[in-house]
Amino acid sequence: MAKKDIDWSNIGFGYIKTDYRYVSNFKDGSWDEGTLTTDDMITLNECACVFQYAQTCFEGLKAYTTEDGHIVTFRPDLNAERMMNSAARLEMPQFPKERFIDAITKLVAANADFVPPYGSGATLYIRPYMFGTNPVIGVKPASEYQFRAFCTPVGPYFKGGAKPITIRVTDFDRAAPHGTGHVKAGLNYAMSLHAIVDAHKQGYDENMYLDAATRTYVEETGGANFIFVTKDGTVVTPKSDSILPSITRRSILYVAEHYLGLKTEERPVPFTEVKDFAECGLCGTAAVISPVGKIVDHGNEICFPSGMEKMGPVIQKLYDTLTGIQMGHIEAPEGWIHVIK
Repeated sequence: MAKKDIDWSNIGFGYIKTDYRYVSNFKDGSWDEGTLTTDDMITLNECACVFQYAQTCFEGLKAYTTEDGHIVTFRPDLNAERMMNSAARLEMPQFPKERFIDAITKLVAANADFVPPYGSGATLYIRPYMFGTNPVIGVKPASEYQFRAFCTPVGPYFKGGAKPITIRVTDFDRAAPHGTGHVKAGLNYAMSLHAIVDAHKQGYDENMYLDAATRTYVEETGGANFIFVTKDGTVVTPKSDSILPSITRRSILYVAEHYLGLKTEERPVPFTEVKDFAECGLCGTAAVISPVGKIVDHGNEICFPSGMEKMGPVIQKLYDTLTGIQMGHIEAPEGWIHVIK
């Protein structure tokens, strides 16, 4: 199949309609067999539960063309498991893990000509999501649901290289203790929109959220986990029940320990400790790692020794190794790479 006529090196990080998407409906207690469709429009009742009570969750992962020409996805089993956990927390039916992986495989294979070529810097972003579809006016879960997945080619998150960003410590809270911060509920992200718009107005790239209970421990940003590097090279990530369990973060910790021989720690991180770290970054599917050069706490600046010009040396090694595994020129741990074709 010939690749689409797209200027792969100049596409942005946005939506481009592809040919197929996957759809499966839940009704009378079970999922139907699911299908690929060319129809990108969704028609729902005005009283659908997703509109009234925001009963929806989603995932995000990527497909790549590897160095040897295969099309692959990265650890889709973990996305499937995380979506099952999100659904359970939101009183939604779980879309089975095997069916999730099968849906992603069929979706990407059907849109293979939209997968950017190796070396272009672009990838195919995949968005699985689920929502309550039947009319609900009293506050209760829906009884009917739709699982969908679409994909879109996207350019590199950073055009011209990953420059360190500046973030602020925000007064807003991201997630309540014992709330839904650990699942990918759509409402979590809606709640972060005001905070990020406000941060941008103030000249910052992102927000650092502290724990809502004591406001003394680092949690995450609106859409990414933190990673820190100590002066002796230990990779540290915050641990909290209200942090989303990032697949990228878990992969980075494994790479740090097993590929680079670094010590790793996943533990609560007091904000008072942040000033002592040598490097800081944000990690997630979109950018893999975004370097952080400066954190501003109500006018007090914390500037990391790694500076504002480029990634710090440890974070750069983590980035290079993980993307090397994804792109196929570094051998992956068993089960990490799912070959589609």
